[in-house]
Amino acid sequence: MRFGRPDTDFIKWKWKPHGCEDDLPVFDPLRFLETVRGKTMAFVGDSVSRNHMQSLICLLSQVEYPVDASVNTSDYFKRWTYETYNFTIAPFWSTHLVKSTEPEPGKTEHSVFDLYLDEADERWTAEIGDFDYVIISSGHWHYRPSVYYENNTIIGCRYCQLPNITDFSMFYGYRKAFRTAFKAILDTETFEGVLYLRTFAPSHFEGGLWNEGGNCLRRGPYQRNETQDDVTMKLHRIQVEEFERAEVEAKRKGKRFRLLDTTQAMWLRPDGHPSRYGHLPEANVSLYNDCVHWCLPGPIDNLNDFLLAMIKREEEKGLLAQVRKMMS
Repeated sequence: MRFGRPDTDFIKWKWKPHGCEDDLPVFDPLRFLETVRGKTMAFVGDSVSRNHMQSLICLLSQVEYPVDASVNTSDYFKRWTYETYNFTIAPFWSTHLVKSTEPEPGKTEHSVFDLYLDEADERWTAEIGDFDYVIISSGHWHYRPSVYYENNTIIGCRYCQLPNITDFSMFYGYRKAFRTAFKAILDTETFEGVLYLRTFAPSHFEGGLWNEGGNCLRRGPYQRNETQDDVTMKLHRIQVEEFERAEVEAKRKGKRFRLLDTTQAMWLRPDGHPSRYGHLPEANVSLYNDCVHWCLPGPIDNLNDFLLAMIKREEEKGLLAQVRKMMS
């Protein structure tokens, strides 16, 4: 609004679960903080993951502001602690979830990422055992041209336009990345928390891609029967398939994997992106019309409605298990 957005309806729409008589409860920041007292939470992923975390911090600010408790100077690996509740939030920047090497700055010809699809990103896997709740997600960076490695050997690429290299679809790399990420968590013996896969949050560019003048100018949600685009549906399906595959092993090992399936809810909200109002009109930024990230407040706050509901359910399961153990 400060940058000129004229409408406000995007902050008023609320998600209503289909087939349920009751509305989804409004996020209760006090209830959230009481529920996670003494716990730690990690957000692993890209800038949409950070967007999700920022939404949570904004919602919790109704009760308390966190203090910066970072041990790392990078903004990509901060620590935020709510001292009254001894609750810590930490983002882990990992655009692809697996080990990756970015193109050299300023290099435009054959500018591609190197993705090591069978090696999880140690920047988050090395510390994940310290957290009670881990929310992982990844999506939009997989659209970018990339060279795929397995066993430290090039096996192909995604739109790299390099000679004598097999061209794979991004779906190959996307599936492999999640399979590797899940395996890393399953193999982390010190991780005893709850893993949440937050599913793909789609963008809503119309009239072109982000670098071709595409924009998101809708001022209301889609109707429930308006279908998602094919790419979004396939990315979501891959995530769910890999999650279900990993969940079988998680149950065998006594680990808790949970599906935070938000894709459909976010697909319905093309009105919730910053578009050209995410910055000053004269700002020189590469993503001029931002139809990837989400306004705050806005639809992304629903993710934390869902998250709180799932955490409450998890805690209730834990209490019930304790009662049963005491009675047996």
